[in-house]
Amino acid sequence: MPPARTVPRTGGPGYRFAVRNRYLDLLRAAAIARIVLYHLFGWPWLSILLPAMGIMFALAGSLTAASLDRRGAGRVVASRMRRLLPPLWLLGLIAVPAMIYAGWAGQEGGVRPTSWKLLLWILPLGDPPGSIAGTDAWEPLWYVRAYLWFVLLSPALYLAYKKIAWAAVAAPIVLIAVLDKTGFALPFGRADAAMWDFATYGACWIAGFAHHDGRLHRVRPALVAAAAGVLGAAALYWLHEHPGEGGYDVNDVPEAQALWSLAFVLLALRWRPDMTWLSYARPLDRAVNLLNARAVTIYLWHNIAIAAIWPVLTVAALDDLDPSLEGPVSLGATMALTAVAILAFGWAEDLAARRRPRLWPATAAPPPTASGERPPTASGERPAAAPGQRPAGHGEGGAPQTAGVGTAPVPAPSPHAGPRHAGPGHAGPQHAGPPGEGPRVAAPEEPAVSWFGGPERG
Repeated sequence: MPPARTVPRTGGPGYRFAVRNRYLDLLRAAAIARIVLYHLFGWPWLSILLPAMGIMFALAGSLTAASLDRRGAGRVVASRMRRLLPPLWLLGLIAVPAMIYAGWAGQEGGVRPTSWKLLLWILPLGDPPGSIAGTDAWEPLWYVRAYLWFVLLSPALYLAYKKIAWAAVAAPIVLIAVLDKTGFALPFGRADAAMWDFATYGACWIAGFAHHDGRLHRVRPALVAAAAGVLGAAALYWLHEHPGEGGYDVNDVPEAQALWSLAFVLLALRWRPDMTWLSYARPLDRAVNLLNARAVTIYLWHNIAIAAIWPVLTVAALDDLDPSLEGPVSLGATMALTAVAILAFGWAEDLAARRRPRLWPATAAPPPTASGERPPTASGERPAAAPGQRPAGHGEGGAPQTAGVGTAPVPAPSPHAGPRHAGPGHAGPQHAGPPGEGPRVAAPEEPAVSWFGGPERG
């Protein structure tokens, strides 16, 4: 990834603000789009082409590490939970009464709506329950539960990573091998599922730590490619020997999923492409913005949108389609119904993030101006603070928060300061700027962002 662009200091003490890492945004957007396509069409090859869940966990791990470097563990965990839970609660407020109305209490088997497990819709330490008819509403929530556990464990995981480095990345892979060899299982189904998800995706989450602190980037590309090749070959061999119910689908085989996802993540996060082209592809750029700003809403509601396709088409008397049109019509209807969900429920993400609600956030969110903060430039950058003015993007107590569209501010160096050296937790090397502007400072690698990429505000 090229050095982040910065806004030059105009005079006196100030801050420079870096542009958001658009490569991570693009990866996240591609992963979300792949999740929707997979759930719509069920094509097994999509799980090999793009292991979306591994990517999502890796990006979340990288960004969680960035927050842990900047703030206390308790504040980071609380902030992540604050960002995650309100959109889930909104889904629960609609889905749970709907399932009860549709006869959940009278179904045979499964969890009853009077069970204490209904509280998992409030704090999903286990998979929130639901009726058989409402499976499309609650089945994808395993990811919410897995993410929450990773967040709760991240302070300890990050400390372990700092002590043992790459061994921490390998530990979940070793765990999954031990589980396979011993057949060990936890006594409760929900706990056992959580353990297997940790073993499957833990390496990706901790690999995100290595991406954040630059350890992954310091490994020679050839070595990363070789390691990814070995992991990928092992994943495909295991998948061939132990195919799932859907054939060669890594989503059905945790061992193959763990190895293939880690292989892909190492390659994807080691690569640092120049993303300046994205700003010129306006439709794609706006789509990336929207998918990142409404990722939680899309994930929570897209399965319901897919389930609603044929009922909606039936009501509209459009269900008698030529077979050749079923795929395109299903895709178009999924996009349309998901867009309706974004319009109807996306505001919950903004409120959870303490942002001004927006109906269709396809452009970078404008900053609040009530405190005199300067608006961003046309490129999405925020001008440097004037001498003596608190820089925009500061949160409680004036602690640096996010700037512009999601990156943390970097203090401008003193004219008398010596050279800085890159390393974990440092902003990186200085770069000469235009005459009269002083040196430029490369931005920190990772912005402080939430689960799917929105800026944190305390």
